Amino acid sequence: MSNDIDPAFFRARLIALRADILKVSETGDQAAQTVELDQAKVGRLSRMDALQAQAMSLESKRRREIHLQQIAAALTRIENDDYGRCIDCDETIAHRRLEFDPAVVRCIKCADKNES
Repeated sequence: MSNDIDPAFFRARLIALRADILKVSETGDQAAQTVELDQAKVGRLSRMDALQAQAMSLESKRRREIHLQQIAAALTRIENDDYGRCIDCDETIAHRRLEFDPAVVRCIKCADKNES
């Protein structure tokens, strides 16, 4: 782990972030429920809006689940003293980058290479 990285600080940030995501998940899961297709109860445009809202909710749920996995992995890296090091080049990840996203696994240089 890099000398300038305080593991307790980032552990607390990750745990708080996980709690926030789980809180949002409770309300977000309600919007992903099955859409009523009975035309007598709901008009065609309302159903289309409901289907679109359901699709957006399902995608949001998928992204939250991925973020929760990333947070769990970051917490594991903290426990294993691997936190704050790039998984590609093994260089230290900038402190400001970790503050922005404490679950990040790549330095900015490797992240740029990985996206292109």
